[in-house]
Amino acid sequence: MLHHIELWVPDLPRATREWGWLLGRLGYGPYQEWERGRSWRLGLAYLVVEQSPAMSAAEHDRMRPGLNHLAFHAGTPADVDELAHEGPAHGWEPLFPDRYPHAGGLGHYAAYLANTDGFEVELVAAEVRTNPREPR
Repeated sequence: MLHHIELWVPDLPRATREWGWLLGRLGYGPYQEWERGRSWRLGLAYLVVEQSPAMSAAEHDRMRPGLNHLAFHAGTPADVDELAHEGPAHGWEPLFPDRYPHAGGLGHYAAYLANTDGFEVELVAAEVRTNPREPR
């Protein structure tokens, strides 16, 4: 099981607003707070944003080796639609809007969003199959 994820960010107040909104909507609650960081927890796992003085670059680039995106369970397709619609007001811009909500394939319902710092999230709807024998 995943214990935690730590993301280094160039602007802690902005990251706190953007990630705090998204994680709160996904059911995470505030967990820790210190001068250079914040975290939110759901169950045993938590996510940290930290403005570390040890950062060697000013921005995240999801297209370079390393983290491309984080995928979250986001509830029903209606929940995903709501998050995708609300995201821009909270610093999260849609990716692949021309293929929404099936940018991950026809059987996959998700919103892909990127925040101001270039971090991408995939908000995945619970799988809904009318026939349990239907292939995934």
